Amino acid sequence: MSTAKSPECWAFFDCFAGLSGDMTLGALIDLGLELPELEGLLLSMGLKGVTLTASRVTKEHLGGIQVKVAASRGQPRRGYADICRLIEKARLAPGAVDKALLMFRLLGEAEARVHGVSLGKVHFHELGAVDTILDVVGVAHGLEKLKVGRVFTSPLPLGWGMIAAAHGRLPNPAPAALELLKGLPVYGTDLPGELVTPTGAAILKAYGAECQPCPPMTIRRVGYGAGSRDLPEHPNLLRIYLGEPVARAEGVREKVLVLETHIDDMSPELYEPLMESLFAAGALDVALAPVQMKKNRPGVALTVIAPPAAREAVLERLFTDSTTLGVRVMETERVAARRWQETINTPYGPLPVKVTEYGGRRRVLPEYEACRRLAEEQGLPLIEVYRLVCRE
Repeated sequence: MSTAKSPECWAFFDCFAGLSGDMTLGALIDLGLELPELEGLLLSMGLKGVTLTASRVTKEHLGGIQVKVAASRGQPRRGYADICRLIEKARLAPGAVDKALLMFRLLGEAEARVHGVSLGKVHFHELGAVDTILDVVGVAHGLEKLKVGRVFTSPLPLGWGMIAAAHGRLPNPAPAALELLKGLPVYGTDLPGELVTPTGAAILKAYGAECQPCPPMTIRRVGYGAGSRDLPEHPNLLRIYLGEPVARAEGVREKVLVLETHIDDMSPELYEPLMESLFAAGALDVALAPVQMKKNRPGVALTVIAPPAAREAVLERLFTDSTTLGVRVMETERVAARRWQETINTPYGPLPVKVTEYGGRRRVLPEYEACRRLAEEQGLPLIEVYRLVCRE
């Protein structure tokens, strides 16, 4: 795990036009990754008949680096095990091999889930192509060389329509990309075509990218990576900010709403669906507490914490899904510890954990759902999985 010391550098992915492997690689070259290093990676993996170019192009009046890979005909069809062997041969920066292997495993597992087969039986079409291999290996090498310790991302835009793939025409986003986007905030756009590719999504997943506004950091460099298509009146670019964290940032300070109401005439079994609907409406937290109300009636104090943008949606659910006749709404400041997800290795396989940081101090906390899933898969008591987290 990388929780022993503060990261040397942070990267913020500003995905205003989406995200792909080649866009990320182009942005890293713009940030200082040398093209000869990438060409050396091709040689170290024994990939023959492959040429790599990086040129500055303009997308709607903004410039960025566009990476192109050309491969001769007759490239062998590569499966998951073949690709892993290639990556292990690559002369990567220390630590980059594990990240590259993790990216391909995430891609393979997503394809396996989509097609209902095991990882070993996944047919790697685009995934096995030389440009995807180079994107994954190059991004892992570049982020390591640039000493990136933590990755942040903006919400991710999704295009509309259908996309062409080796399996035929697929709905946009591609099913594998959508699998990898689980847990990351997305939003729809009126832009045609694929904006977030499976490789782009796998990069964010492998690095445990935190989706939030740009964190407090001192920006040192900004890189632009260009996509291959031209979007209508929209620069098809990925922008990456590279910088150092502001020293001893004391958590995230943000405005939130506190919505309160007391209820004494609602059936207890209705509170569970009420809580679910409040979270679906954007609530950050929901709490119930017993209270003694007028005429000595036992009741429930319901408190909801929500972002200001969710005000109307939360109010609608309160008045629709509960018996309340009035809600008190207050705006206040919330200070939250910074948090992100990392993966630790256990004797039973990789396990996601939550890492929190406040005032320069970090804690590793078990993720309940991930621990429960591992406990069920391995036939272990849940408490034993929690102990594994503490030991690792």
